[in-house]
Amino acid sequence: MKKTACILVFGLMITNAQALDLNGLGDVVNKVRGGSATGNDAAVSNLTDKETNDGLKLALNQGVTKAVDVLGATDGFLGNKEVKIPLPDSLKKIEKGMRMVGMGGQADDLVLKMNRAAEQAVPEAKTLLVNSIKQMSLADVKGILTGPQDAATQYFKKTTSTDMAAKFLPIVQKATANVQLADTYNKYAEMGSQFGVVKKENANINQYVTQKALDGVYLMVAKEEAAIRQDPLGQASNLLKKVFGAAK
Repeated sequence: MKKTACILVFGLMITNAQALDLNGLGDVVNKVRGGSATGNDAAVSNLTDKETNDGLKLALNQGVTKAVDVLGATDGFLGNKEVKIPLPDSLKKIEKGMRMVGMGGQADDLVLKMNRAAEQAVPEAKTLLVNSIKQMSLADVKGILTGPQDAATQYFKKTTSTDMAAKFLPIVQKATANVQLADTYNKYAEMGSQFGVVKKENANINQYVTQKALDGVYLMVAKEEAAIRQDPLGQASNLLKKVFGAAK
C-alpha cells in the first residue's frame, strides 16, 4: 500500500508538466411549409406533419437502440478502441513505472473494472433516450432536421446527460468498489486536484468512468445518426422510405 501511494503521489505531482437522411427530411419539411416548387411536388404534398415527425422519431429510436445494445454487451467498451476507457491521465503517465515495480496487474485490473462498469451502466441509457424522443415537439423535430449533422446527438446531450450521469454513477461505484488502485488513486487525486495538478473531472475514478461512459454513448449515437443521414433507404421502414423518397 505504501509503495502504491508513493508512486501515485509522485505521478500526480508531475501531471502538470504532461439509418435516415435527416437533411433530406428537412427539405421535405420546408417544401411542405411552402418552399420552392420542384418536380416532386405531388409526392411531397402527400406527406403530413405526422409522417415527417413519426419518420424522424422512428429513425432515432432505431439508432439509439443499436448504440445502447452494442455498448451494453460484454466488451462493448473494452473491445472497442473508440470508446475503451483508459487509465486516467495521471495514472497513464506513470503506468510504465508501475509495471516496473510489479503493479502492472493492478493497472490492468482497474482498466477491466472501469470498462465493465461502463458496460453494466449503459443499458440504463435506453429508457432515457427513448423518453427524450417521445417528448420531442414538432419544433424540436424541425430543429434536428434542419440543423447540423449531429443535431440529434446534441439534442440528446442537452436532454439526457444529467439524468444519465445520475443513473450511471451508482452502478460504476459498485463495480469499482474494493479495487485497491482505485481507492488509492481517489485519495491522492483529490489532493492533486486542489493544487491544480489533476483535472477536476479526473479526481475521482467513479466520476471519471461515468463521464467516459456518457461520452461513449453519445459517440455511438452520433455514429448511428451519421449512418442514418448517409443511407436513408438502408433503413427498414416503409414510412421512412416514403418520406425520403419524396425528397429525391
